[in-house]
Amino acid sequence: MTSIEEQFSAALHGAARQWRLLIDRRLKGLGVSQAGWMTITMAAKAREPLSQSELAAAVGVEGATMVAMLDRLSKAGLIERMPSETDRRVKRVTVTAAGMDLYQQVRKEASAVRKELLAGVDPALLQAATDLLVTLGTRIEEAE
Repeated sequence: MTSIEEQFSAALHGAARQWRLLIDRRLKGLGVSQAGWMTITMAAKAREPLSQSELAAAVGVEGATMVAMLDRLSKAGLIERMPSETDRRVKRVTVTAAGMDLYQQVRKEASAVRKELLAGVDPALLQAATDLLVTLGTRIEEAE
């Protein structure tokens, strides 16, 4: 018999993966991979342009992987790399108008998925789950 902690961990990983895959299937027609739309989303949500390494950390990939992704997104006209004003070795990533259009489509579809999946869920249960996940996130950050 597995412990509740193991069951929780498996459920968390499985639900997160299935959630991403569902959104990815819904966004397939946009012609951008999950890694691509996640990169654009993180760059678009940032208060100021992120460096390539900051963006890699936000998306959860290695720097070399991010460079290749940014090359593809730049070629597609969705992002631009701008030199940093304080360190010429650093490139800051900005989202183009076409990239912002894509981001708005991603937001719209992600919102629709959220509404569908969470429809009818008891608000108190949703709040408790949200509180738990925020607490776990904080503990993970503190453990790093």
